[in-house]
Amino acid sequence: MTDEELRDELIRRMEMDQAMRDPAKGVPGDKRLARLQRLDEGNTAWLYSVVATRGWPLISQVGERAARAAWLLAQHATSRGVQRLFREVMADAVDSDEASARDFAYLEDRVRVRSGRPQLYGTQFHNGGDGLEPMPIEDPELLDERRRAMGLEPFADYEAFIRKSGGD
Repeated sequence: MTDEELRDELIRRMEMDQAMRDPAKGVPGDKRLARLQRLDEGNTAWLYSVVATRGWPLISQVGERAARAAWLLAQHATSRGVQRLFREVMADAVDSDEASARDFAYLEDRVRVRSGRPQLYGTQFHNGGDGLEPMPIEDPELLDERRRAMGLEPFADYEAFIRKSGGD
């Protein structure tokens, strides 16, 4: 697969992913969840095969939009073990400026939360007793410092945005 073919396939899969998650598409709840599950399973397997044969899709190979698409597919990975692998290879790409540190922060938090560990960057929320609440955060007094290092806005700004948008 050439870099151009990989770029085009990543973007196609990202667009399909986002279209399926759009509540305006009107697919009823249970059917939508089953379709999403199948889509995520297929995307997880496909991205795994890409990573196994080529490594993480790098910005210099596929461009920023397609590199972001790879991250989005990793965010929605159905297997925890595979998602951890994606995090590891994406971390190497971030270290060499070939992937977005900002995107990586979301993946790191997703992997931690799915493993029952506190998140580092405060990107993951859930419905609590009073609406959307952040999942537990490790060393909250250092949160904004960690967020700044990854190119994220201050947590208070992000939390206000999440609460206002309803988590969309």
